Amino acid sequence: MDFGVVLQTNPPAARTVQLAKLAEAHGFSHVWTFDSHLLWQEPYVIHSAILAETRRVTVGPFVTNPATRDWTVTASVFATLNEMYGNRTICGIGRGDSAVRVTNGKPVSMKELRESIHVIRELGNSRSVQYNGATLQFPWSRGSELDVWVAAYGPLALKLTGEVGDGFILQLADLDVAAWMIKTVRDAAADVGRDPDSIAFCVAAPMYIGDDWAHMRDQCRWFGGMVGNHVADIVAKYGHHADESGVPHELTEYIEGRVGYDYNSHGRAENDHVDFVPDEIVDRFCILGTADEHIAKLEQLRAIGVTQFAGYLQHDNKEETLRVYGETVIPALSDHITAKS
Repeated sequence: MDFGVVLQTNPPAARTVQLAKLAEAHGFSHVWTFDSHLLWQEPYVIHSAILAETRRVTVGPFVTNPATRDWTVTASVFATLNEMYGNRTICGIGRGDSAVRVTNGKPVSMKELRESIHVIRELGNSRSVQYNGATLQFPWSRGSELDVWVAAYGPLALKLTGEVGDGFILQLADLDVAAWMIKTVRDAAADVGRDPDSIAFCVAAPMYIGDDWAHMRDQCRWFGGMVGNHVADIVAKYGHHADESGVPHELTEYIEGRVGYDYNSHGRAENDHVDFVPDEIVDRFCILGTADEHIAKLEQLRAIGVTQFAGYLQHDNKEETLRVYGETVIPALSDHITAKS
């Protein structure tokens, strides 16, 4: 299992770069950042600084979208970073959440998402592509390599992910929901003749090392609110119980008390309007507790097909969590895999 860290690009940018360097030092393979240019600082500028000051980590957005960024510009960013720092970039992409909703926009259609993935991946891999009736290719790009991982929750997005994604990003660590979604993606891949084993499966959730459960839950409750935005879209399409879609009830029932969402508090521990998220959901969606408790849940996630865990660090225990992961959690998972091989 690989390990990533998910950072917000809050000022000062040097702090984000510092945390990325610390993550690399502790054995994390990926550094991801939010991509919402109004709420936080511009991520791609900071990505360049991270890549300049690290040597191994792969860096990318968690996640970008096809609505607020021109697809060819996005591809050019990745191809340029790859030329500058070696092939150490990755593109996480979805239909659009905070970056579009904060301007009263809407997520893009599945058709637009599918088309954008193709354009970004082809250009980002130094290949030509048809776009708006023209054949495009970066004449200066040689040997660039770029995987595109798709963030998804609903049945149609999961199907698209299995059909075209290099990887699947699931932003919650609930074992039952993850198992259902991974199976849905794998089945969709098999249905179009793809090898399901070729798809990376990334589960992302807040990771907090500690033993004060009340405090840890309060620090990570924001995550249930963030996930609730996507769940609300599913409920709006399929109804509250989502029986027609097959979406697990564990994912839909908790948002009954959701009355609104302020994106100015998006992804922040001090979010003051996520009281509707119960402790049970925080525990299921996040990975909290001692190192042994983290290892136990990560082992379960690995067993159902997860190939990377990406931990959010939007809380007050960043350095200690990274340290314990580097000294205990990551080696434990690595040793287990080595022993099996």
